[in-house]
Amino acid sequence: MKGNSVKGSKVAYSNDEILRETNSMSQTERVTAAILVIGDEILSGRTQDTNTAYIAKFLGALGIDLCEVRVVPDVQEEIVAALNALRARYTYVFTTGGIGPTHDDITFDAVAVAFGVGIDYHPEAMAMMAARYKPGEFNEARKRMARIPLTAELVRNSVSTAPGVHIGNVFVMAGVPMIMRAMMDAIEPRLKRGAIVHAATVQAKVPEGRIAEGLEKIQRLHKDIAIGSYPFYREDGAGVQLVARGRDKEEVETAAGEIEALLRELGVEPARVSA
Repeated sequence: MKGNSVKGSKVAYSNDEILRETNSMSQTERVTAAILVIGDEILSGRTQDTNTAYIAKFLGALGIDLCEVRVVPDVQEEIVAALNALRARYTYVFTTGGIGPTHDDITFDAVAVAFGVGIDYHPEAMAMMAARYKPGEFNEARKRMARIPLTAELVRNSVSTAPGVHIGNVFVMAGVPMIMRAMMDAIEPRLKRGAIVHAATVQAKVPEGRIAEGLEKIQRLHKDIAIGSYPFYREDGAGVQLVARGRDKEEVETAAGEIEALLRELGVEPARVSA
């Protein structure tokens, strides 16, 4: 069984530049993360990835910067290469998908290869899963989910029992959203905390082209704040949401106020909206 929320062969996107570091934080103090989404179903469009957005918000609340997301197919070499690249670069890597009972669930095997360790049936995982099933139902396919990379620690799964794993700075989770969320709750106590990123969102019915020049000037004045412009098209008309993000809450609010002043100068009434 495969479950996930978005995947692809060499699909990758990064927002590392959006989260600029403030002068008050050194590189060593910053806590970073990447997500590796694993599964053909994401790349084919059959399954829509919702896990990435959930993990991003979850980590953001802990002050952990999600810097990169990669999507790879169910190919061991691709998983190993991506995992080794990401775990060398970021504080944490979170993987989703590929830990079920079927032949295409190869994530645990790929993780073992990436770390250069063996893989075997984990006694605790076997016991937990055996207790879940009726006599005769804990078959060889289900036992696959108890094959864990050696030296890895189990990540509890309060939904369906079959565990994820924690090895090095990598957390390996299920792709099914409900199970992934339960695993994130189990993982949370193990994570370092960073400085929280604050955000203020200003919305207005104005084309981006009218505000681009003024917005750039505001950005230049606030080098430690990331200012993003996100247009929308709705039944009641088009407009834009302008988001100021940064670790200095006071400066975020100052930048948002300057954005509101810019809009009023253009004859447009801004509105604050919740994230």
